[in-house]
Amino acid sequence: MTNNDIVQKLWNLCDVLRDDGINYSDYVTELVLLLFIKMVHENTEAGLLEKHPLPAGCRWTDLNGKSGINLLNDYKRILLSLSTGKDTDGNLVHEDPLISAIYADAQTRLREPRHLEQMIRTLDQIDWFSAQKDGLGDLYEGLLEKNASETKSGAGQYFTPRALINSMVRCIKPQPGEVIQDPAAGTAGFLVAADQYMREQTDSYLDLSAKDAAFQKNDAFVGIELVPNTRRLSLMNCLLHGMEGDDEGVVHLGNALGEAGKSLPRADIILANPPFGTSKGGEASNTRDDLTFKTSNKQLAFLQHIYRNLKPGGRAAVVLPDNVLFEAGVGTEVRRDLMHKCNLHTILRLPTGIFYAQGVKTNVLFFQKGSATDPQQAEHCTQRTWVFDLRSNMPSFGKRTPFGDAHLKPFEDAYGSDPNGNSPRAENVEGVGELSRFRCFTREQIAEHGDSLDISWLKDDNALDAADLPAPEVLAGEAMAELTEALKELEALMGALAPTELEAGGLKLEDEVRG
Repeated sequence: MTNNDIVQKLWNLCDVLRDDGINYSDYVTELVLLLFIKMVHENTEAGLLEKHPLPAGCRWTDLNGKSGINLLNDYKRILLSLSTGKDTDGNLVHEDPLISAIYADAQTRLREPRHLEQMIRTLDQIDWFSAQKDGLGDLYEGLLEKNASETKSGAGQYFTPRALINSMVRCIKPQPGEVIQDPAAGTAGFLVAADQYMREQTDSYLDLSAKDAAFQKNDAFVGIELVPNTRRLSLMNCLLHGMEGDDEGVVHLGNALGEAGKSLPRADIILANPPFGTSKGGEASNTRDDLTFKTSNKQLAFLQHIYRNLKPGGRAAVVLPDNVLFEAGVGTEVRRDLMHKCNLHTILRLPTGIFYAQGVKTNVLFFQKGSATDPQQAEHCTQRTWVFDLRSNMPSFGKRTPFGDAHLKPFEDAYGSDPNGNSPRAENVEGVGELSRFRCFTREQIAEHGDSLDISWLKDDNALDAADLPAPEVLAGEAMAELTEALKELEALMGALAPTELEAGGLKLEDEVRG
């Protein structure tokens, strides 16, 4: 049984949850409260954990084998004990702040004991031995990805395509001993991918000293997430991947554009996909007196936080929508400040359709604090910027045409092995000069275009050229003819249902359109 098979089996449990009246958007939260207890049990049984992280009385063995209302009541008791650290009589059950954070305010909405029994039976029937070959953490991430692809809204806000995350990590090349942050952590995909990358380089940290391995486990990664339920998912994700973090876990609850972000120490690496949109109720950066440019645009505020929070010489890779690249006013000031303080060496223009918010056009900005030769430099750090166009003349990505590693390999090859963009580069990807997907633009050229970073040069064969469109009056006439014809068809259909009443009404509609 592959991980994909297991993910699908877990996802099928959503039918059980729906039968108990649980909303589509709450499926995963409800499922993982139980699933995490099972995964911890399996990891403990397999000897992958030194000790059982859950207290006695709150483990999988305290649930399976039971039935009826007693089972449901015991499950509610377990969730309360894991959340508060105390049982229903007020007796201390555990003092683990990470477990309390994972189960903070956890409640089940299940009302039928038989549905809980069915979920437990299904989890017991899964081939966990096969799942552990790839790691239970990877299985858990597969479930998060499945949720993001299936959920019509919400999940896509905090799930970045796995192929893109891994590509960004491979370009940035995190190293043991570096502090890595994500101020918009979501389900902690970037942090987990960075951890996995370094584990592959160090035999799962066995090549490191005990002190250095402990740093990787507890201090190397820090994220911030604003939404409590999303943070719960991220803490579970990290713990299942062997990342514990500090007393608050790897991902802290808070607003990176508020005091939580201001109090963060400087980072060696920042990987992020800040949430799209504007801040409700005022300016997103109002509470941060260390952010120079006040704005309601959350991405511009996040971008300021990111380049200011890097150590000298630190590096970042950040997913940002197109508007950040061309927005005038404050947008221009932020971009100019970024290019002053950092070496913005690479921009990757991403294809549309790879995010679950369809139609969003995004990019990845790669930059280093300071200049290529002087990490302490604070002005005129960007001398040239390379732009890779992975958007023009690309397939329409979606479920039928998934975006994957193969699509990003040409970019990674062009990016080179140096994480700060200093590898030898040439404008020779799929063409030369203006036909190439990879081109270099000097700081002077960017300034000539008003410091806009919305740089494109390839003609997109799928795009309509305004010069080739018919005259406006012709387009208007064609639209009117199509609308009139559609109304006639509607009249015919409605007339067949109620000829006497609808005929006059249809004529009236057509007369109004013609007028």
